[in-house]
Amino acid sequence: MNQSSLLIQNLYLYPIKSLGGISVHEARVEERGFKYDRRWMLVDQSGEFLTQREHPQLALLQVVLGDLELEVFSKADPSLKISFDLELNSGKEMEVTVWGDVVPALQVAPKVSAWFGDFLGMAVDLVVLPESSHRKLDPRYAVQAESVSFADGMPYVIIGQPSLDELNGRLEVPIGMDRFRPNLVFSGGEAYAEDQFKQLQIGEVEFQVVKPCARCVMITVDQEKGTKGKEPLATLSSYRTVNNKVYFGQNAVALSQGIVRVGDPIQLL
Repeated sequence: MNQSSLLIQNLYLYPIKSLGGISVHEARVEERGFKYDRRWMLVDQSGEFLTQREHPQLALLQVVLGDLELEVFSKADPSLKISFDLELNSGKEMEVTVWGDVVPALQVAPKVSAWFGDFLGMAVDLVVLPESSHRKLDPRYAVQAESVSFADGMPYVIIGQPSLDELNGRLEVPIGMDRFRPNLVFSGGEAYAEDQFKQLQIGEVEFQVVKPCARCVMITVDQEKGTKGKEPLATLSSYRTVNNKVYFGQNAVALSQGIVRVGDPIQLL
């Protein structure tokens, strides 16, 4: 592999789990994920997390990250919007559950939760993950006993653009990278080059790839329409299945902290 050709093409944050992502030019790498990545999450009245798997219409809610506040608006009706302070956590403390992990979290504010409840037609809470909460990584994949945000399981997902291009060559209707919710997208190399990655240097930060990223029905949600289909899961499952799991992209942890930027070369260590 000609690693001199591997460059960071896109960086993405998903401040609120399962809502629209944000493309950024640079991002601060922290142990539990990019700064502000999946630090907020919607939960039902039992504290169980909500995602596009059961509520595909969440894809229609776009997030905008400001210097001091977070804004959320509906792609279908941009006049439907709410904003709140990044530091806001005036609601109650509550235990929330993400894939069986029980984590202490703080309700952002009742009025903010009510806005999301109106959109979904059910009672929900928007919660934020305080710095004092430590949701530990699965020890099978942890390198330095890392904690993770409200992400499904791992702090970082890295995917090569050539991998998506190869997949799109098999699909009747091409899809965007947003289906896979990566944090780091790179250009150059061959399709699925990331399958061979182990340790990487990107900018001033070292990452370790720890496992392939298993995929579920969430990738079948059209991020512009908020509706589910069969693709690309049906096609991917025909050639990217190992032990009954469909893989696309790689999960990674950060071995150090710092800034990564679009255009940074990827050095394989």
